Amino acid sequence: MSPDILTTSQPKPIAQPEVSSRGAALKERASRFAKKFTTRDGWLGDYDYGWLCLPTLPYAKQKRAPPFYALDQDLPLILAISSGFQHSLAMLAGLITPPIIFASALSLDDELSAYMISASLIGCGILSLVQMSRIPLFGGYYLGTGLITVVGTSFATLSTANAIFDAMYSDGTCSSTTAADGTVTRLACPDAYGKVLGTSLICSFLEIFMSFIPARRLKRIFPPIVTGTVIVMIGASLIGDSGIPNWGGGANDCMSRPTSGFFQLCPNITAPRPLPWGSAEFIGLGFLSFATIMLTELFGSPFLKNISIVVGLAVGCIVSGAAGYIDGSSITTAPAITFLWVHTFKIGVYPPAILPMLAVYVSVAMEAIGDITASAEVSRVAVDGLEFDSRIQGGVLSDGIGGFISALFTVTPLSIFAQNNGVIAITRCANRSAGRWCCFFLILFGVLGKISGVFLAIPNPVLGGVTTFLFASVATSGIRVLAYNTFTRRDRFVLAAALSFGFGDLLVPTIFEHLFDGVDNPNKGLQGLFDSITIILSTPFLAAGIMAVVLNLTLPQEFDEHEGEHDDDDDDAELAEVESQKHKSG
Repeated sequence: MSPDILTTSQPKPIAQPEVSSRGAALKERASRFAKKFTTRDGWLGDYDYGWLCLPTLPYAKQKRAPPFYALDQDLPLILAISSGFQHSLAMLAGLITPPIIFASALSLDDELSAYMISASLIGCGILSLVQMSRIPLFGGYYLGTGLITVVGTSFATLSTANAIFDAMYSDGTCSSTTAADGTVTRLACPDAYGKVLGTSLICSFLEIFMSFIPARRLKRIFPPIVTGTVIVMIGASLIGDSGIPNWGGGANDCMSRPTSGFFQLCPNITAPRPLPWGSAEFIGLGFLSFATIMLTELFGSPFLKNISIVVGLAVGCIVSGAAGYIDGSSITTAPAITFLWVHTFKIGVYPPAILPMLAVYVSVAMEAIGDITASAEVSRVAVDGLEFDSRIQGGVLSDGIGGFISALFTVTPLSIFAQNNGVIAITRCANRSAGRWCCFFLILFGVLGKISGVFLAIPNPVLGGVTTFLFASVATSGIRVLAYNTFTRRDRFVLAAALSFGFGDLLVPTIFEHLFDGVDNPNKGLQGLFDSITIILSTPFLAAGIMAVVLNLTLPQEFDEHEGEHDDDDDDAELAEVESQKHKSG
């Protein structure tokens, strides 16, 4: 028998079964964990922290930026913590402003107001973790975006809720008193907030349903001409409803400068240093905070630029505290530790608020599409294709479910915050570890109840100077979205028609209040419908958004002559190339 035959006739070795990899995986994970916490590289890495923290001089030669950290790249611990801290501070003003405004509009006491701030911080921290995840569901659907897309109280809700509260005080759902000089004072009405929460809870199913509509179709229904218009009007209306009034001393009844009563001076006559609305002292305090933001952007380090809003608040509070404008009672009454459901609100449904709140959730979905696109772009991941569409689907679904859960958390509807994209761009860190640390800090800020008391003690002019800039940034984001349009004649027509309603509402907010006065003795259901329509028409971004959507869906698309010329040129060039190839082959 030949050696070849012997060789080929040998049985092949039997593959040994692999040892379970679970133990090896745990061992490897423990090794990585130990390396992360016991080595300099695990703590610091090779990131240039000097670039992040050193101030910059205008027109000076800029240092080379540090490396970019992608979504799931290994991230040094200190960088993850510092980036997460920057994200949390960048969100802070946007998270504390809505509950402060809600509490002021409903005349709630300091204890309840401080709780609302804490609940906002805790709820947004928890639901941001969900939004940043990318949990596979059935049929190829996802929950969350898988990006650093943190969420906060929607400014669209803020604008709409003010109109809803006005309607509640007008129809007697909430009580008010009228002084001898005609000054109307709103009494505390926590049940109004509970009705907004309950209405929000049932309306959240609309956005959940919208998340299962293909992303391409959603973008066709809500193109930049629609979303940009809505965002511009949200920012502009908030400047007029809250930013500038607070800058002048307060957005309450003291704005009318009554000659007597509790609100004769701002914020009221019991404040440490009350003054008439629009006093030079108030304007100066607000401008100090506003100017601090400008100077921080001019001279601050990248770290400070990311938190310029907080820097403006801090400087304004230091000066106003030294001048005696701060009332520390809210800090004294705030608990050291708090959490969700320490205070609760009686959940109910306010029928006239259903249609406006449905429109709010449509607006939140529109915001989500634009903000997710921006987050994907700055995170250097694909902004088209199936993966990107699934990120939009997961983000809108998370927003919808978040709206349902946030109502149970005693927080109004949430939306993705766009300002955190700036933090990603400056720090060059899109890693989700930084986002998780951001959520940790938000929850920590909320649990420490005294922090909410500090926020509540911020004087109105300081808050107004900062939020005016913040709301103007929202409007600027809308202008940026509008810039994506080619501005054909059709686009200009849609925008002009939408802004006619939006700016009209903004400049003359009472125009639709008497729309149905001619209807005699309407029944309760019909009156509720009238109130819903009035709230929608009296809210600038809702009126403008509805007009933009209707016109965008009904007006036919225009053929761009310049685009056609370019296409003809391309066709001619292609034809010439084909003819040239024929001649060469001939």
